[in-house]
Amino acid sequence: MSRAGEDRVRPPERHVLSIRDLTVAFGAAPPAVKGVSLDLAAGETMALVGESGSGKSVTALSTVRLLPAEARVTGEVLYRGENLLAASEEALRRVRGNRISFIFQEPMTSLNPLHTIEKQIGESLALHQGLTGEAARRRIVELLEKVGIRDPKNRLQDYPHQLSGGQRQRVMIAMALANDPDILIADEPTTALDVTIQAQILDLLAQIQREHGMTLLFITHDLGIVRRIADRVTVMKDGEVVEAGDAGAVFSRPRHPYTRKLLAAEPRGGPAPVPEGAEEILGARHLRVWFPIRRGLLKRTVGHVKAVNDASFTLREGETLGVVGESGSGKTTLALAVLRLVPSEGRIVFLGQDIQALRSKALRPLRRHMQIVFQDPYGSLSPRMTVAEIVGEGLEIHGLAGNRAEREARVAEALEEVGLDPAMMHRYPHEFSGGQRQRIAIARAIVLKPRLVVLDEPTSALDMTVQVQIVELLRDLQRRHRLAFLFISHDLRVVRALSHRIMVMRAGDVVEEGPAEAIFERPSHPYTKALLAAALNLGSDGRDAVAVQDG
Repeated sequence: MSRAGEDRVRPPERHVLSIRDLTVAFGAAPPAVKGVSLDLAAGETMALVGESGSGKSVTALSTVRLLPAEARVTGEVLYRGENLLAASEEALRRVRGNRISFIFQEPMTSLNPLHTIEKQIGESLALHQGLTGEAARRRIVELLEKVGIRDPKNRLQDYPHQLSGGQRQRVMIAMALANDPDILIADEPTTALDVTIQAQILDLLAQIQREHGMTLLFITHDLGIVRRIADRVTVMKDGEVVEAGDAGAVFSRPRHPYTRKLLAAEPRGGPAPVPEGAEEILGARHLRVWFPIRRGLLKRTVGHVKAVNDASFTLREGETLGVVGESGSGKTTLALAVLRLVPSEGRIVFLGQDIQALRSKALRPLRRHMQIVFQDPYGSLSPRMTVAEIVGEGLEIHGLAGNRAEREARVAEALEEVGLDPAMMHRYPHEFSGGQRQRIAIARAIVLKPRLVVLDEPTSALDMTVQVQIVELLRDLQRRHRLAFLFISHDLRVVRALSHRIMVMRAGDVVEEGPAEAIFERPSHPYTKALLAAALNLGSDGRDAVAVQDG
């Protein structure tokens, strides 16, 4: 049962951290945080909730003055009675990473790629406790064991790229716990993780909090997670606190319209039926992708990474095939293989033509009909190109627009289709929100009038309300243009809202495939049941409850 629904003993109301009238501004822009006040009691979990730009992370970073030098900060941040905003740098160094620790969203950008795991955890131990050598090594092994890293002694010399996403996040938690902090601030620590790994990380944080009596400030936009872990909830919008209270009360009796909007932000319904007599757009037969492992001076092949084993499926116009599974299951590799972007074995039939043996020149005319939308709308758009150049680039490459005026007219039409004002086409990506950037990425794909669009986690980096908008946009585009979607995601709410059929992958194997409702209501494979159970545990789709329990 979630914390919000439990009748549990509350920790004593002793404030370990109090924020009073915090205001943060950058340059001439309006304040990012406006008069925020909140109290953290010892041993409790508070969830700080809101969409991107609401001021959640800025508020958290302000607690130990981790903001850029140009930030103008007023108010008070009281840690055990001491105002950290007025504290000396020496006093702050004693608090940062020692009494108040952070876990950030993306461990690959938080961990140094050039240093081993032992060195990175050891730095904090040496700085705050003076531990070095064998004593530090024993403590590091103990920490890695605590956070669930298997065989920790043999992982000490690993680098971040040698770990999975879940393992990297566990290492981040170990670093944060190294000095037994009073307060742990977790800033979207599970957003980029698979649903089963999310559940493991949340269970781990809850267990550690119980054992150490820590105070946990959990920053997120996912209310399913909040419902599960939080004692109290503070909701932020446009830099201000709009609602705060016990989690149970906020979920059952939300007072502010914005809180009610967040609680209602969940993809609902399903896709339009596949048109009768729909043409087969894509067919894969016994598709296999094995990457050779080469060793030695002569680089002989000593084995293979078996990314995809014997996958077969068909996809018709107006149909969505949802591909689900954990990181490393082969989902993205499968999609890249059918697009002929990685070498593969087996048969790939696209628009009635076997494209597996086609050379690049023969394949090029078909490229316009197969497009892809990537996960990260920040990384997939060139910051040096305007929206008109980004969306119109494919038209120019494929010779589909004779001159600049004709090209811009087609770009304007595509932007209108995805709900953007064509007048914004001469702006750059940094001038748009995350949801708007993803609309630009979708416009770049549909401007070529493709038959197949691969959607690789297109909503995972977006706020919940924006996710709903993108799902509705994709369903509308599919209905109007009879697009075939190959949809890759670990978010089962979004998969259910978009997919006609679902294919479940694990370690390169297709373990289950069938109509979406059948998979959700009557899963047959143990791995599918485990995925649905993890999603239910995170509160991601209440409709799965009966299916999982009966499965």
